[in-house]
Amino acid sequence: MADNANKFIDPKVLATIKNLPLLAKTVVEGFLAGQNQSLRRGAGLEFSQYRSYQPGDDLRQLDWKMFARSDRYYIREAEVDTNITVRFILDGSASMGHEDGNGISKMDYARFLVASLAYLATTQGDAVGLYVLHENQLINLTPRSDNMHLQRFWHQLTEVKPQGKFPDAQAAANLFADRRQKELTVFLTDLYEQEAEITDLLFKLGAQRHELLLFHLMSRNELEFAYDGTLTFEDLETGQTLQVSTSTQRNTYLQRLQEWLTTTEREMRNRQIVYNQFISDEPLDKALRTFLQQRLAHI
Repeated sequence: MADNANKFIDPKVLATIKNLPLLAKTVVEGFLAGQNQSLRRGAGLEFSQYRSYQPGDDLRQLDWKMFARSDRYYIREAEVDTNITVRFILDGSASMGHEDGNGISKMDYARFLVASLAYLATTQGDAVGLYVLHENQLINLTPRSDNMHLQRFWHQLTEVKPQGKFPDAQAAANLFADRRQKELTVFLTDLYEQEAEITDLLFKLGAQRHELLLFHLMSRNELEFAYDGTLTFEDLETGQTLQVSTSTQRNTYLQRLQEWLTTTEREMRNRQIVYNQFISDEPLDKALRTFLQQRLAHI
C-alpha cells in the first residue's frame, strides 16, 4: 500500500500532471493512504477532556455516545480552537529556475509542495496565504480558509515564474504586517543570496516568535557536483559566467558546500527556525510529514 501510494508523490510522476488542484489532491490522498491516516475535515473545535456530570451542568454538553458506551453521564469540558493560519513564503528569484537532470526545477518542486500543503491545510480548516518574493516586488494573497480562496491560491501559484534577484528588505516589509496569534510560516527557498539578504529576512521572521519552517530546496547535481570536463557555469541572477575544470574543483566544491550546509543548519536551529533540506528528485512525503508534525505541535 505504502509503495503504491509513494509513486503518486514522486516528482517525475507529478510533472506529468498539468492541473495543479488535481496534483495537490493526488499528492495528499496518496500520502494519507500510505500513512493509513484520514483527514479531519473542517474540524475546527475539539474538546480537551471529559469529566463526570455534576448537577447544574448544561445538558447540551452531555456526550450521548459516551453514555451509550458506559452508561454514565459525561460532560465535554473545554472546547479549544485547533485552526491556525499557514503562510507560505516562496522565493521567486531566478535561481529557483535551476533544473536537475530530471527536468524538474526548484520552482517546479516548490510549486508541488506548496499546492499540496495548502490543500492539506485547507482541508483541516486552516487559513492559507501565499507570499511570493520577486525583485522589488512582493506578491501576496492574504490568508483565508474557503474553497474559492484556495482556487485563487492555486491560480496564483501556477503563474509564478522565477526571475530577477531576491528583493531587498523594503520590498519584503509587508511580511511583517497582520500577523496572527496562531500562525505557522513555511519559507521555501534555495538560500542563494548575494549579501545574506535571505538569511537576514529569515532571522527577522524568526524573531517574531511565530513558528517558522525553512524548506531549503536543492537539486541533486548541486549536492553531488555530477559534472564532467571543463564547463562554463552561469549565475541565473547576475548573468556572470565562470569556467570550471570539474575534476579539479569537485573536492573543493563539495567540502565547502558541506561546511556551508552544516553552518546554515546550526545557525537556523540556534534561532529556533525549523530547518529541513529537500532535494528536487525526492518524493514529497518527507515534507508532508514535517508539516503535519509542526502543525500538530503548534495547536
